[in-house]
Amino acid sequence: MTDTAVLICGHGSRDVDAIAEFEAMAGRLKARLPQYLVDSAYLEFARPIIREGLEALKSRGARHILAVPGMLFAAGHVKNDLPWELNSFAAENPEMRIEYGRDLAIDERLLAAARERIETAEKSSSRAIAREETLLVVVGRGTNDPDANSNIAKVARMLWEGMGFGWAQIAYSGVAHPRVDESLARAVRLGFRRIIVFPYFLFTGILVKRIYAQTDEAAARHPDIEFVKADYLNDHPLVLDSFVERVGEILTGDNRMNCRLCKYRTQIIGYEADTGAAQVGHHLHVRGIGTDGDHHHGHGHGHGHDHHHHDHDHDHDHHDHDHDHHGHGHARSPRKR
Repeated sequence: MTDTAVLICGHGSRDVDAIAEFEAMAGRLKARLPQYLVDSAYLEFARPIIREGLEALKSRGARHILAVPGMLFAAGHVKNDLPWELNSFAAENPEMRIEYGRDLAIDERLLAAARERIETAEKSSSRAIAREETLLVVVGRGTNDPDANSNIAKVARMLWEGMGFGWAQIAYSGVAHPRVDESLARAVRLGFRRIIVFPYFLFTGILVKRIYAQTDEAAARHPDIEFVKADYLNDHPLVLDSFVERVGEILTGDNRMNCRLCKYRTQIIGYEADTGAAQVGHHLHVRGIGTDGDHHHGHGHGHGHDHHHHDHDHDHDHHDHDHDHHGHGHARSPRKR
């Protein structure tokens, strides 16, 4: 039996549909990586939490763990919270080797998957409207990390130019601006016959459902414009290919994370005070407390949290502090360009 394992590190959600989709993807990745022990764990809400996932792999004989972020971009969770979890565990288990992969980032496979999601949405309409008369709105999660936020602008631009839309805008579900309702209000004033709203998210959840609801509200206010909701990425085969590649990069030493514009390493305009901030986990108050489905069924974890008062799926990024994670513990983090 191999002593090398892969831990797919998810964000976690209160939304049971989001967890079901993440676990379905993890199951498909298990089938794609039969040479390794493969398991998944979460930073927030759902169980197992990251430490429990690491302990479970250790109990199954793993001594070398390849931890892959199940997240699109490197903001606070990827740069700070996950390394803190991994390094804390590694420091307590010096006999183990824990290596950390990079985020999915902007990848040609993900762009191709995004194109397919948008094309499928177009085909769902019975109206013949040219792309020149269509505006694309690409919606990202939104964080306090301007580098991560800028990736949404790049994704939108590449889809706009590559697919020939008349225009493209960006929006964020929280933290960053413009928010979805604000972006849609601007979009309707530009005179396009169709607006396609594409959440650049991996899975469903409270935020994706809110994005679709806001799109429906805009459509009701503007019946002269066709609003089309594209599906998010989910477990598209090209997304799975990208995850498999991230695992391979760890083993070959090619897991380079681009930190040239990271606010924790470089003084970025407006974020100068964040440079060199200490690496501290910021999700501990909601770690493993359960999903809405758990609590609706009346089972408690004894944590004393009323987690429904937190809009964690996610309208803040836990202050997004981070990251000199190369200097902590034993988890080998992605090398920087």
